[in-house]
This record gives sequence, structure tokens and C-alpha cells, in this order.
Amino acid sequence: MADPSSYRPKPGEIPDSPGVYRFRDEHRRVIYVGKAKSLRQRLANYFQDLANLHPRTRTMVTTAASVEWTVVSTEVEALQLEYSWIKEYDPRFNVKYRDDKSYPYLAVTMNEEFPRVQVMRGHKKKGVRYFGPYGHAWAIRDTVDLLLRVFPVRTCSAGVFKNAARTGRPCLLGYIGKCSAPCVGRIDAEDHRELADEFCDFMAGRTGTYLRRLEKQMMEAAEEMEYERAARLRDDVEALKKAMEKSAVVLADATDADLIAVAEDELEAALQIFHVRGGRVRGQRGWVTDKVEEVTTAALVEHALQQLYGEERGDAVPKEVLVPALPEPVEPVQQWLAERRGSNVSLRIPQRGDKKALMETVQRNAQHSLALHKTKRASDLTTRSRALEEIAEALDLDSAPLRIECYDISHLQGDDVVASMVVFEDGLQRKSEYRRFQIKGFEGQDDVRSMHEVITRRFKRYLADKEKTGEWVDEDGEGGLKDEDGRPRKFAYPPQLVVVDGGPPQVAAAKRALDELGIDDIAVAGLAKRLEEVWLPDDQDPVVLPRTSEGLYLLQRVRDEAHRFAITYQRTKRAKRFRASPLDDVPGLGETRKQALLKHFGSVKKLRSATIDQIQEVPGIGRKTAETIAAAFARAAPPVPAVNTATGEIIDDEEPDTTGGSSGEPVAAGAPDERRGQER
Repeated sequence: MADPSSYRPKPGEIPDSPGVYRFRDEHRRVIYVGKAKSLRQRLANYFQDLANLHPRTRTMVTTAASVEWTVVSTEVEALQLEYSWIKEYDPRFNVKYRDDKSYPYLAVTMNEEFPRVQVMRGHKKKGVRYFGPYGHAWAIRDTVDLLLRVFPVRTCSAGVFKNAARTGRPCLLGYIGKCSAPCVGRIDAEDHRELADEFCDFMAGRTGTYLRRLEKQMMEAAEEMEYERAARLRDDVEALKKAMEKSAVVLADATDADLIAVAEDELEAALQIFHVRGGRVRGQRGWVTDKVEEVTTAALVEHALQQLYGEERGDAVPKEVLVPALPEPVEPVQQWLAERRGSNVSLRIPQRGDKKALMETVQRNAQHSLALHKTKRASDLTTRSRALEEIAEALDLDSAPLRIECYDISHLQGDDVVASMVVFEDGLQRKSEYRRFQIKGFEGQDDVRSMHEVITRRFKRYLADKEKTGEWVDEDGEGGLKDEDGRPRKFAYPPQLVVVDGGPPQVAAAKRALDELGIDDIAVAGLAKRLEEVWLPDDQDPVVLPRTSEGLYLLQRVRDEAHRFAITYQRTKRAKRFRASPLDDVPGLGETRKQALLKHFGSVKKLRSATIDQIQEVPGIGRKTAETIAAAFARAAPPVPAVNTATGEIIDDEEPDTTGGSSGEPVAAGAPDERRGQER
């Protein structure tokens, strides 16, 4: 724990101007990012008597070992730089909102030739229109099913689309009138895109135009006694109205607005966001955060605005944002939102009428979300604490192991040997800290030597960081300690407990690696799969935890997660190796010409047997390149035929490759990796 006076800047060093500041710990890792209208006044608040600081602020300044700042011209620039640094460094003491679920969106892929309507989760992609978020994916599908009567936009995947184009037959939706079937040419790309634009306009809230147009067409059809057409239009109108009824009108003036409400206590805060478009609630989501710093409601709102709109542009930022408290000062935030939208944005607190009533509804949702979260977390926290205490007691540790690292080795009969490292902090997965290794110190299968190599490499990196003796370059070529600017390091923090997947040999190898590095303050244990016994270094007998022990459950979860992570990496490497092609070794031969070769010959087998003159017939392939391709296939090992294990039949490799890098060397069905026990 550092004394803030040891790194306090000298009087007069801090400028009295807007800027962004960073606190770093002893490992040079950024732990807090903040902005200020006056850096001198703001930073002076951190270096007063510790007794006068808020407990969380006191923890932050005593964890830090240095502070630095960057001067900017305006408060808007400070806001932008603060957001960029928080996103880049992920400081542990900043407010970080986490979604209470992964919300689905209704997405329209306007970046494709034939736009597709689908459900999407995760990060937003460029060129895709998003609507939502929705509480459930089925709600999106119900809405789309109603709208496809009026806007028969494509909903199929790329594979289904290509297959329909190849066969000349549309899918079922094309036959029942819920798809315009661009795959078979019933509608051209321009008309289909116009249809997708109309779908997006309707979803964006511009509903009146389409309803009036359909009603007018229905009346005209009835007057002309085209009753079947009028009936279809009537059903279309009903479908649109039914889709609109799914989101009731909440604001009569057809407002586009986002409403943000906050419910908080001393330790945590919950946010609820309602997305209102065209006066209707089109989406809702909630966030929860730990208040790891002394923060006001206005500051929570400001952080929420940064996270909501930091990556958004244009109409994704609404004309109006209603909040329970305004950031201080409000002008830079409002200007920042306006720059992202491209026009003025109203940021205010609703005072009366429908908007205030709706804000009260959002506030009730936020309070309910916080209460539900605290109920779940209280149970989880109690269970995790008991599990860590049981592990500490069983392994005779000085304190509960707040950081546990687990290692596992995976291979397929000695090939593609890899290792995984997973991290649990406070009993929870820390996936950003997961690491994977290729075993390069030797060839073949030896789990004990592999474990020794992995532990050695991991803790050499840790020692290099701790002692600051220079940069350690990883054997995997992943780079070393290149984060003097404060980016999260790969091996910055040591665990209190190292768990290995295995028994006494693996435990002894891990312990020997630590001893060789002079590390004696990290406990080592192994969890053997057969009887779920816990092995300790130099102990003849295992530690047997009760089957109902929360500590054993936690160790099993850690071990199983390491096994899953290692298997996934090993399978990925094996798949890449099997997909390798002699074409990959031809210099200057890119993916486009590879695809052209495979399309021309139809399969790798036919390309392998082609002459140089035949290869030259492919557009873009000259004689020199053709000779190089033929030589590459001549050097390559002959293909291993695939075998149908049910019939014993050798499967001929006549199918065209669609991956762009075919091997011509398929794995036999029922190969060892498909049999339980051969892959670990």
C-alpha cells in the first residue's frame, strides 16, 4: 500500500486547465481515469488527509503509485479522451457498467446486396440497421412474422440463399408470399433494397404513411370489385396494426427519446434505459455496476451516456435524452452528443406530463432490477466466500485464494500439444485473463514436461514484470511487456493458488518450476479426475474434500473450464493443420486466385492431377505461377483417403472445396479425435 505523498506532484507542476488524468499502480497498470475542468483543483482533492477521503477513494490513492495527466483544449475533448482511455485501459476503479443480459436486436443487413432481416446479438456491425434491444428473441420473430406479409424481405442465411439460386427453387417463405424471393429473380436487387428501406422506416416509427397507403389501396380495390386483392390488403393492414400494438404508445407527440433512470445504494447502482421511437417503446435494457469510487448520480448518468453513445453515430443517438440528473457541467456532454448525432440533442430532466410519468416507470424498473440483483448476488457471494474458505482450510493456506489459476495440457496422441491457463478471481471467471500456450520445448507427448514448461514460461513473465528487468518475449511470438503506457499486461498479477489438472507428477512438475524461479509464496495443488482427489506437493496422501463441499465444486469448475479452454484451442490448431493446402505455399497466390483454381477444376484432386498447360487456362494464372503450383503439389504428401466406417468404402475427394484453402486430405471418419479418451 503506497503513501500518496510519495508520488504527489510538486506545487505548480499541475496546470490549471482542462485535461484527463491517470493513476497507475506499482506495475504501471492504469487503475483510474478521470477528467477535470481544472486539473490542479481536481488532483488536489486526492492528496488531502486520508481520513477526509471517501473509503473507496482512499483505497484507490493508496493502491496507486503514480499519477500523470494530459492537457486538452476543451472539456469536450476531455470527455472524448476519457472515454477512449477507459475503453482502452479498463481501469479497475472506474465505473464499468455490465449488461444484466445479452440483449437481442432486430437487424437489417443493409451492407449486403440483398439485405436480410435477422436476430443479432453482440457488437454492432457497420452498415447494419439495428432496432431494439428486445427482451426476448421470440418477440423479434413474432414481430417479423407479422411484417413479412407487407414487407417480404429476405430472412434466409447465405447458404440457403445460394442453394435456392443454384436450384432455381425458393424456400417455403417464397411460396407462401412472406419472401419476395430475390434468390430466384422474382425481384431485382434495387426493388428488394427499396423494400428493406420501407421495412426499416416502419420499424423506426414512421408507420402512418404505410397504413394510410394500404387503406387507400384497399378501398380502391373494393370499388373496382377486386375483392380478393382488397381482402389481402385488409389482412396486411391488420398485421401492421397488430405489430404496432406490441409496443403501446407512451408519448403522444411521436417523440424519439431515450429515458435513463438510476437506482442506487452505497455499494451498487442499477440503470434502466427505455428506447422510445415514434412515441412507442422500441427497446429496453438494464445495467448494473459496483460503485468502486465515490460517485454521484450525475456522474453515473455521464458514464452511462458514454457507454450508450460512445460507438454510435447519426440516428442511433436520439433527438432527446431524458435523465434523472444532469452531468456537471452539462454543456460539454450535450455538445459531445450533438457531434455524434450530427444535430442538436436535448439532454434534460423531465418536469411534467407524459415524459415525467414514463420516467417514473423507468425508475421503478431500475429499483426492481437493483433489488433482484442484490438478492441473487447475496446468495452467490455467500456461496463463493464459503467455497474459498473451505479451500484455504483444506490446503492450509494463510488466507482465502482470491485469484486462482488453473493449467491443463491437451493433445491428440502427441500431436498439436497445447496448454491453457484460466483465471478465477473471487470465485468468478476472469475470461480477459485467460491465456493459451503452444508447447515448443520438445516434440511428442509428455504431460509432465509440458506442465513444467508452461508454469516456467508464465512465471518468468511475471518476474520480468515485477523486477522491471526488461522485456520478456514469449516463445509464441505474442510479444512481451510492451505496456509501459498502462495497457493490461498478459501476466501482470500472481495467483495465490495454482491448480493443475492431474495428480502427483503434474503437481511436482509445477512445484519444481516455481522452485527453480525462486517463487515460494504461491500454493500449488492438483485435482485428479478419477476420484476428484486434491494432491499437494511432497504429500504421500491426497486431500479428500467432501462430495458436497462448495470448495470441491469450485475446484471442479476451475479444472473443467481449463480443460474446455485447452480442448478448444487444440481442436482449432488441428483443424487449421488439416485445412492446410499446398496452395498456401505458393508465393503471391492470394485467396481470389485460389478460389478461381478450385472453381475451374471443381476439386483439389482434379487440380492435383492437372498439367501445367491446363492450370494456365485459369484466368490470372501465368506459366510461371502454374509451374510453381504443380511443383507445390509434387512436393506435398499424397492425400489420405477418407473412409466410411459404416460400409468400409473409400470416399473419393470429388467434392469442390468452398473454404478457399482445401487440403485434399480429409480426415477419415471415426478418426481418433472422434473417439472418447483419445483426445485430452
